[in-house]
Amino acid sequence: MPHLWRIFCSPLFLFSLILSAQEAHDHGVPEKLGAVSFPTSCIPAVQQQFNRGVALLHSFAYSAAENTFREVAAGDPRCAMAHWGIAMTHFHQLWEPALPPEAIAIASGEIGRARAIGAGSARERKFVNAVGLLYQDSSTAPYSTRVSNYERAMSDLAAENGKDTEAQVFYALALLANASPMDKSHAKQKRAADLLEPLYRVYPQHPGIPHYLIHAYDNAELAPRGLLAARAYSEIAPSAPHALHMPSHIFTRLGLWEDSIASNLAARKAAHQQGDIGEELHAMDYLVYAYLQSGHEREAAQVVQELKDMSKLNIGDFKVGYASTAMPIRYAVERRQWAEAAVISSPAGAPPQVVAITVWARGVGLARSGRVAEARVEIDKLRQIESRLRDSGNDYWTTQAGILMREVMAWSAQADGKREEAVALLREAADEEDGIEKLPVTPGPIVPGREQLGDLLLEQNQPGMASKEFQLALVAAPGRHGAKTGAARAAAISRK
Repeated sequence: MPHLWRIFCSPLFLFSLILSAQEAHDHGVPEKLGAVSFPTSCIPAVQQQFNRGVALLHSFAYSAAENTFREVAAGDPRCAMAHWGIAMTHFHQLWEPALPPEAIAIASGEIGRARAIGAGSARERKFVNAVGLLYQDSSTAPYSTRVSNYERAMSDLAAENGKDTEAQVFYALALLANASPMDKSHAKQKRAADLLEPLYRVYPQHPGIPHYLIHAYDNAELAPRGLLAARAYSEIAPSAPHALHMPSHIFTRLGLWEDSIASNLAARKAAHQQGDIGEELHAMDYLVYAYLQSGHEREAAQVVQELKDMSKLNIGDFKVGYASTAMPIRYAVERRQWAEAAVISSPAGAPPQVVAITVWARGVGLARSGRVAEARVEIDKLRQIESRLRDSGNDYWTTQAGILMREVMAWSAQADGKREEAVALLREAADEEDGIEKLPVTPGPIVPGREQLGDLLLEQNQPGMASKEFQLALVAAPGRHGAKTGAARAAAISRK
């Protein structure tokens, strides 16, 4: 084993690995997924494929990674780690849901196969056992408990294998998977970054390191630190559509709209070519957002029209359902087309948290059109969704639904002439939203509560107070069109 380790870690081996992978998967343009070396006790003939599977895994190309690990298992039936790899492709650590219910039985079976074969080293057994904790007692133990157990197991593995790059990188990802969106101190994101930054200096072509740094820095506090990784990741693994898209998470945080547009145009094209509809729609949603912030309304309209031409979308898939639902809402609300927003329909079969944003759009559109009685119907619907989410134990989206409900209530109160109540409700919603992070599925709220509060205060002819809210909104979300124009309007009114 030590001899194999030296071979797999040698620069010559890594260079030949990349070249061989490019030749084996050349479709006109050499494949480029970055450089990964994950030594195993599997036969040398499958090591190249195994490394390719791990590289795909690090760029969240889950379907392609699963196919690759299955090829490894076929090439070496005694390779327990191939089954670890397959199980890992069903753990979508930073997506929602992280563990799709239909995948649990499949992944559990793969862990069982890995254990039956027997891993060839204590290190490999610990990788297998760690991921096994995610699927253990899945019918009785909540996901939060199981992912915490996984994080602790990966912490132990990383501590025992301090010079094992993959152990460190997968532990950093486990920290991110277990980071609470309610923790505005970003403690686990900072711990992950502290692990990854030194590795990045040593392994600048590793795809997972810049990818996870981007996720660690995908918040208002840390975003400037993520720009270097954002600029690099798409160059490291351009064959993975997600690697082309991920830089836009940092570009969005910093208001770099043209960079975000370029990133998502490339990601959308690559995802479409590879038949990855979820990734294509995700890129399209970020694209619409960036177009609207940069004043490219015609281009945003074109993307929304192209969405309408896409048929047979699996709306029940959260990633697909969220992006396809959010785009037309963004287009209507960001342009302040309240009548258009008031007739947004809720997609059949969508998860309740996706339905919530359509109800919010209708409610705000109706309230801002003076149709208060109809808006109250949407408030009741949001209250029901909030209750349903609470009963399911989904605390994050329960909070988000409550925020959306108070925003509609605020605009309804404003339309009813209840000015103080409107401000109090919207301030409460904005304060709560400020205390919770967005998830990676979205570039941000359709319209941040703080920005809406500035807009409300402008309607009440309080430009000084409105200006303060718009400035706070721009600190949290630099470059947003609505906040910039609102601040300019407030300043112009104050000068009169």
